[in-house]
Amino acid sequence: LLLLQRQALAEEEAAKAKRELLTRFLQEKLSHEEQNSMWGLHKVRTLWCQAQRKTKDQELRQDMEILSQTFSRIMDCKDGVIEALVRDLEEAEEQQNRALRSHLHLTDQLLHLQRCRLGYLEEGFNAQVGALKAEFEAERCGISGGEGEW
Repeated sequence: LLLLQRQALAEEEAAKAKRELLTRFLQEKLSHEEQNSMWGLHKVRTLWCQAQRKTKDQELRQDMEILSQTFSRIMDCKDGVIEALVRDLEEAEEQQNRALRSHLHLTDQLLHLQRCRLGYLEEGFNAQVGALKAEFEAERCGISGGEGEW
């Protein structure tokens, strides 16, 4: 009976030791699986972040391309406006130069006309002065010759 009790006790202790060994093994395996799970989750998150970065990178590159094309179109439009304004300015300068030349020509003609007019007026004035001098001399001679009559 003792032998059976010892055997039962030994079997029970062996079973207990086996259970503890099995429990330790399962706990280590669980711990190892949790570490693997965390490592796998980390890998998944890393890959997910890389995929999101790649997608965002593509979106940003497309946006940059669109903005670049828009900028180029706007710059082309502004260059066209600048060229049109330069042409308009050149035309306006040419018109101003033509107007200035015309004005100077007309001013020269007016000066010539006024000089001619002044010359005619001066001739008329000199003629009137000569006539007045002659009349004055005639009156003076008339007065000098008639002084004794008084």
